Amino acid sequence: MPRSRQQLHPHREPVAPRPAATVLLLRDAADAQGGIEVLMTRRSDQASFAPGAYVFPGGGIDALDAAPETHAAADRRPTQSDLHLTQAIAAIRESFEELGVLLARHAADGRWADASNIAALDRHQPFVAQCSARGLRLAADSVFLLAHWTTDRDLPRRFDVPFLVARMPAGQEPVADEAEQFEPVWVRPADALARHEAGQFFMIFPTIRTLQRLAAFATTQAVFDALADEQPLWTSCPRAGTLAGKEARYMEGDLPYGELALVCPDGQIAHPLDWQTERPVPLLRNVQRLTAPNPGVMTGPGTNSYLVGDPATGYIAIDPGPADADHLDKLWRAAGGDIRMIVCTHSHPDHAPGAAPLQALCVQAGRTRPPVLGLPSAPTARAASQFTPDRALQNNELLALSGKGPEGEITHTLQVVHTPGHAANHLCLLLVEDALLFSGDHILNGSTTVVDPPDGNMADYLDSLDRLDALCAAQGVEFILPAHGYVIGDARGAIARLKAHRLAREAKVLAALQALPEGSVEDWVRHAYDDVPPRMWPVAQRSLLAHVERIRSLQPGND
Repeated sequence: MPRSRQQLHPHREPVAPRPAATVLLLRDAADAQGGIEVLMTRRSDQASFAPGAYVFPGGGIDALDAAPETHAAADRRPTQSDLHLTQAIAAIRESFEELGVLLARHAADGRWADASNIAALDRHQPFVAQCSARGLRLAADSVFLLAHWTTDRDLPRRFDVPFLVARMPAGQEPVADEAEQFEPVWVRPADALARHEAGQFFMIFPTIRTLQRLAAFATTQAVFDALADEQPLWTSCPRAGTLAGKEARYMEGDLPYGELALVCPDGQIAHPLDWQTERPVPLLRNVQRLTAPNPGVMTGPGTNSYLVGDPATGYIAIDPGPADADHLDKLWRAAGGDIRMIVCTHSHPDHAPGAAPLQALCVQAGRTRPPVLGLPSAPTARAASQFTPDRALQNNELLALSGKGPEGEITHTLQVVHTPGHAANHLCLLLVEDALLFSGDHILNGSTTVVDPPDGNMADYLDSLDRLDALCAAQGVEFILPAHGYVIGDARGAIARLKAHRLAREAKVLAALQALPEGSVEDWVRHAYDDVPPRMWPVAQRSLLAHVERIRSLQPGND
């Protein structure tokens, strides 16, 4: 983890979440359009949490929900844990108290509770005792775990909430309590989302994202089939930043999530996510990112140049980018003119050409000439990627800055890691004291890098991924700072997913080769990259050839 004194914002302990449970009552739509419908209800405008929002029924888990006598009054699946049983009981109780829906069966014959049973119960009296007195058992075995949400760290009231699902019992009609909940409505997930977008159906972030994922299921049975292993389909504690001046929330799989975790670990809504090239974006006190004005299909929002260091130590500039005078001037000014070293992760034209003019800018200002460091381009590099550093770096070499600041001695050390694959001279850099990995183009956020033979090599690329994974494990690296895109969190998970993606793609390439042994590269791309827009196929051809090279190298007799 980064050193606490390098964090931009003072530590703020988030409010402890309270246990709660909510249930999505589902049914298959009866009209010709078909699909799933979910029961939703509007919260009171005076509610302390999400007032006026359309939600699923639910509420806090009471101590009695977990009591042995309560568990004994419920039916459960053999695979249903005590915790999941407690959560299901809480959801059943809340759906009755709020909407008069009773997920219970007659103990004598297994019949579902009907309207007469519901009418005999008082929503304001102990729920389980009333059911037991009337020979009803709670149908907790029909309640399944869909997802698990923990309320965002920035909110003053937080909840730890399993989102459960159950079928709506036949013959029952929801009736709101008209105190906490109003206006029960059956709605298709897609329709609820469309109404929300139109400003007619206010929902909070977890509800929106849950409906987005639920919309992918065609039937209620498909939902329950996906939940047979008793594991949630997803678990999330969202994070928020600002985008276009407004709060924006993200789940763990969303591109900005890792950056928000690095910059605002305690949930402060203080980090702007808008891509811009006018000024550097501070990520830590000792790390700034300035994005070059070269957005495009291959560069995403632009090439990220990084400054590591502080006024007491001077700075190392990583990937100065293209030779854009305005960008380089901003980079130089962000460092106060005190750039001690310039490091290029590799020699591609969106990364290295700015090195020499940035160096000249420092000299013109009367500063010591900072060396340009990296690995020289290999003979296999394309003409636009020729690069000769002032000094070639060695694998595992340490580049150190040191100085005395207000808090005493401070050091920032970059460890060089040779990672061929995307380019023969590619390297990554580990900021040792803060366990941050600068990945260049080897690992990107939101896309996979092109591996373009002969300078690119897929076998080397995968080997380098393994090397980076081992480094992250040994050094406790949680965050990756790529040359394109936001900071990536869950470093080892990101590397594992990237490797799995590459190997899955390679399997599709192999299948294309076997199906079309006499086919052209264009034929193979159409089959192996059928999930990629055709406009990207010319680029995909390069990585396909890299996969073909690796496949052939692994065949017997090609050692």
